[in-house]
Amino acid sequence: HVQLVESGGGSALAGGSVRLSCAASGYTDSTYCMAWFRQAPGKEREGVASIDGSGKTMYAESVKGRATISKDNAKITLYLQMNSLKPEDTATYYCMSDPRVGSAERLAPSSYNFWGQGTQVTVS
Repeated sequence: HVQLVESGGGSALAGGSVRLSCAASGYTDSTYCMAWFRQAPGKEREGVASIDGSGKTMYAESVKGRATISKDNAKITLYLQMNSLKPEDTATYYCMSDPRVGSAERLAPSSYNFWGQGTQVTVS
């Protein structure tokens, strides 16, 4: 079993930045594919960014150029740096992880079997 704990959310002004963290523990290692998803009220969960075991990243079009996903393999901690925040970035952000995710499916929520409780980001 994998435990994922997100932190770093909060309120930010449009144009500002936020840095999210996700600490992984349990039966996991640095080879797992990890990703950030978000879900706004009344909307479906959508992929934001992913990073695989080799460090290859993938971003949703809506955050390209504004988001950077990274991972500390020693700590098995995932990060998401979001800059130039927009009100439409307001959502609950979830960290998700799985040992096997196809390259074409890394921003699909159904590809992941483990996720955390989420952290709220509100942009005004």
